[in-house]
Amino acid sequence: MTELNTKPRIRNLHAWLDYIEHIHPSDIEMSLDRLDQVKSNLNFSLSFPIISVSGTNGKGSVCSVLEAILSHAGYLVGCYTSPHLLRYNERIRIGKKEVHDDELCEAFNTIETAREISNVPLTYFEFGTLAAMELITKAKVDVAILEVGLGGRLDAINIFDAECAVLASVDYDHAEYLGNTREKIGLEKAGIFRRGKAAVCSDIAPPISIQEHAYSIGAELRIIGKHFNYDDNNSTWNYHEDIESYYSLPYPSLGNAPHQLRNASACLATLNALKDTLPVTLNNIQSGLLNVQLSGRFQILSHKPKVILDVAHNPGAIHALNISLSKMVGYQKTYAIFSVFKDKDIDGIVKILDSEIDIWLVAGINASRGASSNEIVESLEKAGITKVFTFPDSIAAYIFACKQATINDRICVFGSFYVVGEIMEFLNQEKDG
Repeated sequence: MTELNTKPRIRNLHAWLDYIEHIHPSDIEMSLDRLDQVKSNLNFSLSFPIISVSGTNGKGSVCSVLEAILSHAGYLVGCYTSPHLLRYNERIRIGKKEVHDDELCEAFNTIETAREISNVPLTYFEFGTLAAMELITKAKVDVAILEVGLGGRLDAINIFDAECAVLASVDYDHAEYLGNTREKIGLEKAGIFRRGKAAVCSDIAPPISIQEHAYSIGAELRIIGKHFNYDDNNSTWNYHEDIESYYSLPYPSLGNAPHQLRNASACLATLNALKDTLPVTLNNIQSGLLNVQLSGRFQILSHKPKVILDVAHNPGAIHALNISLSKMVGYQKTYAIFSVFKDKDIDGIVKILDSEIDIWLVAGINASRGASSNEIVESLEKAGITKVFTFPDSIAAYIFACKQATINDRICVFGSFYVVGEIMEFLNQEKDG
């Protein structure tokens, strides 16, 4: 690995982000050794409990629900999630507010100084994780919620010990790093469990490897359907657990699809596990569920036509999107604006959603990992789908859809965070203009 010899004079957030993107020769390196070296130079004083959240899908929802409930309970919450849709600042929230550019720049400067002492490169995510913890620690939060970026065992988040670890789901994604079976993937994700600490799993069919790992290290594993569960009353829902149960709860504002109720149940199991450290009331839970916000997760922007944004980009998330779309009735045509990175299961995604989409509008992603329009069209043709249009970018596809769709149609923008973020930015500019 090559270390940069001259530290640039960095004055703004954009320049910092460009810098940290290029100080490591690769985007991902599955190792914690370099990170531990830099962390030791920072002398973090962690006087607050940490909740770590891993999973193929559902991580963002779990983080957001926990943040909402704990905030309504009066706790100062530090929350670190990824990736972002519009601004890097979205990744770090303290007291439900995004950190400012100048705060990020100051934190990046602190991390860079510590990195230079150890003379090791850090990846973009590693650098950002340390900066997030620098800001969260400095803010003297009551609790920190940390979302795993990839996997768990060797993810940057895992250099911090969690008081409770949450594993939302296990599905096929990032096979080149995590393995090509659910057992291997599950074991990697369970790497955030800690001896003697609570671990919550809301996967309805958890791999045996997760349970074996929890047992081998002495983690206190609680699994949905075994140690806690929920039932849906069609207008409210109930949560059941031996520690404490809750009845006639409002649906989360993120929706009442089964995966969202499983995510919410995992949050309640987590809060029950931490009730001595972070007690919450039924009113806190109700208020949090009703007011949780998470951009890009079956987010409905308008109704005539219906415009939906969803960052679903792997088979598990696409299944959830398919269920949510199928529950919406009375629409004539559905236009899909879709693109993902080339390492995703494009064939699988297309097959799952085929019955819900009438017209596919495809735009490639102009990035090294992005799939081209041709690659996506090839998968569509393989599935026998013929109503396909290609565009130079997702914005052109969206404009076309808006011109074609009637008030009885719906437009679904889904796939990569990159694509959904691009449409969100375009819509914000339109609004401001």
